[in-house]
Amino acid sequence: MEEPDVILIGAGIMSATLGILIKELDPNCKIEIYERMSEAASESSDAWNNAGTGHAAFCELNYTPEKEDGSIDISKALKISEAYEVSRQFWSYLVQKEIIKNPEDFIHSIPHVSFVWGDDNVRFLKKRHDALTEKSLFKRMLFSTDKDLLNNWIPLVVKNRDENIPVAATYMPIGTDVNFGSLTRLLFEYLKNQEGVSLYFQTEVEKLKKQDDGKWKVKVRDLATKKSRKIKSPFVFIGAGGGSLRLLEKAAIEEGDGFGGFPISGQWLRCMNPDIIKQHNAKVYGKAAVGSPPMSVPHIDTRMIDGKQELLFGPYAGFTTKFLKNGSYLDLIKSIQTDNIVPMLSAGVNNIPLTKYLIEQVMQSQGDRMEALKNYFPNAKAEDWVLETAGKRVQVIKKDKNGKGVLEFGTEVVNDDDGSLAVLLGASPGASTSVSIMIEVISRCFPNKYNSEEWQAKLKEMIPAFGETLNDNEALCTQIRTMTSKILKLVN
Repeated sequence: MEEPDVILIGAGIMSATLGILIKELDPNCKIEIYERMSEAASESSDAWNNAGTGHAAFCELNYTPEKEDGSIDISKALKISEAYEVSRQFWSYLVQKEIIKNPEDFIHSIPHVSFVWGDDNVRFLKKRHDALTEKSLFKRMLFSTDKDLLNNWIPLVVKNRDENIPVAATYMPIGTDVNFGSLTRLLFEYLKNQEGVSLYFQTEVEKLKKQDDGKWKVKVRDLATKKSRKIKSPFVFIGAGGGSLRLLEKAAIEEGDGFGGFPISGQWLRCMNPDIIKQHNAKVYGKAAVGSPPMSVPHIDTRMIDGKQELLFGPYAGFTTKFLKNGSYLDLIKSIQTDNIVPMLSAGVNNIPLTKYLIEQVMQSQGDRMEALKNYFPNAKAEDWVLETAGKRVQVIKKDKNGKGVLEFGTEVVNDDDGSLAVLLGASPGASTSVSIMIEVISRCFPNKYNSEEWQAKLKEMIPAFGETLNDNEALCTQIRTMTSKILKLVN
């Protein structure tokens, strides 16, 4: 029986990031990677399956909610923005080391814009801007209600609007667009050529069980030959997107009790008119309708996919029982266990507005979708747009202190007490903050090595501001952003 030091399940951005980090920290580490699809980044990491904003909290209004006293809570925005800067530093290291040859294969500068209309929303956006620009990470953000300036920033969005309705926008020139599918494949292309690394596609994990010696026995099946084999390893990471929950349940660790998943499908309107596409060069995020869930935040996005500029609007959500785009309609049913049935049912009862929203989304006609688009592009014509299916999101359901279920919007790392297994659950802003999340996995699961002088020094080499917060040090923030912008060929 083979015994690699590390097993990675799922060939998405999380496993790719963790694999590179571990291999850089310990070049002698033996790693095996299993992916059920025929290539890397086929599910949530693929460019057409995720929002790809390079989430830095510059434009996502759901990260800065207004509190009851009227003030703006910016804590989540600061956390996400700090984490994205860590990703930029790590990607810069990979470019410098020529692990990635050309940063333009996966990242480009695209301004990030928040756009609102109506008196209350304009006041909200101004308060948000005032709160954020006090912080080093957001000082470059501009605010305006001037329609001539807005027309310069986002002409498609501003033209032919009702002159009597006030509008406002914030503009962040240092925003980015990231093709996480391309980035993932670049990382695996490097990894598979390293000594001690084996990457297996069309390979499905059937079972995993902890042995008396603390190691995990994993049974995998080659989907082409139908042959199975077993492997043992002292550490397993499950980063299988929507497939992670079922594997967590198979692992049967105490820390995984009560976790469930609520799958949501996604769709985009994709512009097919090149004349329209070239008129828009920004990621424009709006405010979710009152009562709508966080994932419903509408945005009209310039994207760079496979070297071509694209324009998408959405997302349009819908209910699904699949946990993966290439999954089974039985995924949701199979995920219900005795330990999570109560949390899942109570989460359903407590999220009736979400259920109502999803039903409404499913019932939408193309005309309904176009009406939503016209809020952000008043001149939009139906013949210029086609509907594209995006990836699946499995929102995390977990037990609260009363044993009932809470629906979480975000990412969650679950690991057993000895750090031999780590599982990543959840959705946005996962990919953009993947480096920070995977460093957290390493700190939890390899605490002695993580705290060693050798690993701390290497982490500092890969992430120059490691252990420091840029928001608390304006000079360091400027220095790091200047450095990463130059290496990644980004606007600064």
